[in-house]
Amino acid sequence: MTFHDLHHGELPLLLPNAWDVASALAFVEAGFPAIGTTSFGVAASGGYPDGGRATKGANHELARLLGRLRCPVSVDVEDGYDDDPEQVSDYAAGLGVAGINIEDSSAERLVAPAAHAAKVAAVKRRSPGLFVNARVDTYWLGQDATVPATLERAAAYVEAGADGIFVPGATDPAQLRELAAAIPVPVNVLAHPTLSLVELGALGVRRVSTGSLPYRAAIDAAVAVAASVRDGRLGPPATPYPEMQARLRRFEDLPR
Repeated sequence: MTFHDLHHGELPLLLPNAWDVASALAFVEAGFPAIGTTSFGVAASGGYPDGGRATKGANHELARLLGRLRCPVSVDVEDGYDDDPEQVSDYAAGLGVAGINIEDSSAERLVAPAAHAAKVAAVKRRSPGLFVNARVDTYWLGQDATVPATLERAAAYVEAGADGIFVPGATDPAQLRELAAAIPVPVNVLAHPTLSLVELGALGVRRVSTGSLPYRAAIDAAVAVAASVRDGRLGPPATPYPEMQARLRRFEDLPR
């Protein structure tokens, strides 16, 4: 199945978000059919806060490496790392992946819908087969966080060629149902503890991302392991070193 096809299954596509090769390999080994990246995880791993265009180089390198996987990869490219649509399209075309996620905010402020639509249109002209997931940050940032304002932005991005619309921060079932019914392309939301995949699918959602949750949970787990050793407690189980090493050896042998 293509990455586009995966958005039209019986349940919403659950897209786990990796921050490096090892996390992506773990998701693949667990049977996930496609992998996304998290700009927060990539930025934090380099010592930077999210959303400051600091992940441009790191994401390009990560995309190059993950392109060897036998599954679709979608890269979170923040706002495209540039205000110039043509520069954004050049960057996206050079990633060599199945999809990108691109947000309509910069420096934690919403940008004009026309400006973001221009980026979407430029990317689709240059890379028509790339799945462009246009992110609407109204609910995420708490700016114009209403259904009408969100739909207005989504409509502009769909008209520009977006293949999907991502509305992080939207969690109210009634609002999700209204958004999904009005947006003619697959709607993506963040995973939420009160809504299962089945429930989200019934609301019309077609893709669910884990976002930075796995990265943040991994950091907490690492601290818990160190604290358990310090305190003389039995630590949690972990994948054996030889198994992790073998996983990386197999990745090393994949065609470049």
